[in-house]
Amino acid sequence: MSKDFHDQGPRRVGQVKEVTSLANPIIKDIKALTNKKSREESGTFLAEGLKLVIDAIELGWTIRTLVYAKAAKGKPLVEQMAARTVAAGGLVLEVSEKVIAAITRRDNPQMVVGIFEQRWTPLKGIRPQEGETWVALDRVRDPGNLGTIIRTADAAGASGIILIGETTDPFSLETVRATMGSVFAVPVARATPEEFLAWRKSAGVSIVATHLAGAVDYRTIDYRRKPTVLLMGNEQSGLPDQLAREADALARIPQQGRADSLNLAVATAVMLFEARRHLLSLAEGK
Repeated sequence: MSKDFHDQGPRRVGQVKEVTSLANPIIKDIKALTNKKSREESGTFLAEGLKLVIDAIELGWTIRTLVYAKAAKGKPLVEQMAARTVAAGGLVLEVSEKVIAAITRRDNPQMVVGIFEQRWTPLKGIRPQEGETWVALDRVRDPGNLGTIIRTADAAGASGIILIGETTDPFSLETVRATMGSVFAVPVARATPEEFLAWRKSAGVSIVATHLAGAVDYRTIDYRRKPTVLLMGNEQSGLPDQLAREADALARIPQQGRADSLNLAVATAVMLFEARRHLLSLAEGK
């Protein structure tokens, strides 16, 4: 990776550059972040749109690079984010619309893109407290599903997401888009199945898993007794026996009609809002 891109850090004096060429090595490095390998090597990811950039910076995420199209130059909020990026030691790039379209792979791109450092929550540090709900996802494959689940977890007031096994990347461009900014507000941890099962033994949680073999109506479960982890299976194959047999309850969502299953993100939303129903209200200001 180019030195300018890779070496950005909060202690470095920030810079502002104008870039119009797709051949610029910094732009090549940024475009490469659409690939998982490049994201893992650099520890960074892309977030599109001024709102997402503002949300991330306000929530304390470390910005490495801010990219904005010439058309956005002079807009107060864009200028504020540029100033904060420079103050944090980041790089600010003013680019042509052709360049920003290439970065985002869109014909009508957002005018602002931020490159942020990834942030993972260590599983061993998670100790759920009373009233907390976590979502554990086994081998989730679809970026849209994962992004929607992160957004739903945020909306329902869940405490975070635990990714089990080989899952889609929460920091992929597609997943971040689907979160609508909630990726910056919802902690995400990752674990092997063995690590997850070892963690749950000392975490003091109730594991509620959705499973076709489940005989318990999800609406009859007591979600108040302990902090709850909702354990959801893979889109195609559901939960493996290794995880299902460790659950405190195997739940099902009653259905009618010809459809034999629910989309993973929809099923997770149904479970989440039921698990947190006693904690949610339409109180004024909410």
